[in-house]
Amino acid sequence: MSGFTVAIVGRPNVGKSTFFNRLLQERKAIVDDQSGVTRDRQYGIADWNGKSFNLVDTGGFVPGSDDVFEKEIRKQVKIALDEANAVVFMCDAATGITDLDEAMADLLRRAEKPVFLAINKVDNHDRLLEASEFYALGFEKIFFLSSMTGSGSGELLDAISELIPEDAADKEEKHIPRIAIIGQPNVGKSSLLNALLGEERTIVSDVAGTTRDTIHTHYNLYGKEFILIDTAGIRRKTKVNEDLEFYSVIRAIRAMDEADVCLLLLDAEKGITQQDLNIYSLAVKKGKGIVVLVNKWDLMPKETNTARDYEKELKKRLAPFNDVPVLFISAVEKVRLMQGIEAALQVVENKERKISTSDLNEAVQKAINAYHPPVVRGVPVSIKYATQLPTPVPSFAFFCNHPDDVKQPYKNYLENQLRLAFNFKGVPMRLFFRKK
Repeated sequence: MSGFTVAIVGRPNVGKSTFFNRLLQERKAIVDDQSGVTRDRQYGIADWNGKSFNLVDTGGFVPGSDDVFEKEIRKQVKIALDEANAVVFMCDAATGITDLDEAMADLLRRAEKPVFLAINKVDNHDRLLEASEFYALGFEKIFFLSSMTGSGSGELLDAISELIPEDAADKEEKHIPRIAIIGQPNVGKSSLLNALLGEERTIVSDVAGTTRDTIHTHYNLYGKEFILIDTAGIRRKTKVNEDLEFYSVIRAIRAMDEADVCLLLLDAEKGITQQDLNIYSLAVKKGKGIVVLVNKWDLMPKETNTARDYEKELKKRLAPFNDVPVLFISAVEKVRLMQGIEAALQVVENKERKISTSDLNEAVQKAINAYHPPVVRGVPVSIKYATQLPTPVPSFAFFCNHPDDVKQPYKNYLENQLRLAFNFKGVPMRLFFRKK
């Protein structure tokens, strides 16, 4: 996963959220024809032509006076330009060029970043003719599309993906493991970093969101070498109301991009929240190794089996992918912190594990003999052989006669068997089924 970020900007109600949802193939942003519905920024991962990138839908702002309007445009575009590698500037063919479009275009033309001008709501030939007036805005790359139907968006995505460098994650040189500390504000990320470093490296306070930026620290202790990345807390979207908060969310997502393993820090008393699950699934989507650290364990009442029951409940919430190390720590009391780091380094090792084709096929054959693939339309699915693909995330290709008929439950079964046989604890896996 490259750390390439694309921001969609434009005045309210031009169809940014509809376009955003189409690229993500899920209804993430609230879509409504009332202007200014997207108040905060939405973010997700889009895939095109085998490349993936971070996508940010900037809020359509609600104007008060002209001054506020101007100020909001500038603010919105500035954030997008500072944090993104490329910008999609969206206008509406139905209304033509407005003063706001011109003001925004003026800011974007001066930018050092590539800008793609996307003219939305071009859904018939007449609209296409009318839309040619947008050439007057002076952008080289102009695309006519319809967010609703998706027509024309492929060309825009082709142009964006040309800018994205091939994933450089396969480099051979000695790589120092990078460990990112992620989690909501106020779960103790900075305290954990300070405890590990034995120095007050970051400001620790109980005001949520003190850490605005990611901090990298090179760590070389007890014969272990790694880089720790402390991220700003990721908040629920409804709370992301100030610009700094938005910066910190994008940076936290970027820190995930840079990391090999994410330490997801939870607050023992609060348990795992929906936002924690969102963070977790984002890390899984990005193919990152994961270790779950339950912090502030010293504040929990000590009954028998507390940790065991807590872990069981936690893994139930993390399903389907819950083969992750869970440790109960206290950053303040410095309890089990090194075990957390050791678990993370073990996960890095698991992530880099390469299985020989003969060992792999032996394990797969054993799994198939124990539980046969389904019979579809009277024909049994027959898996001939499997091989590991040369990717940063452990990925396996299974060659069989009817790849489309292998359903999710059987895929899950095979994945679990591979996990048992080769120890991929803490690492998401990808299974592909191909025609023999």
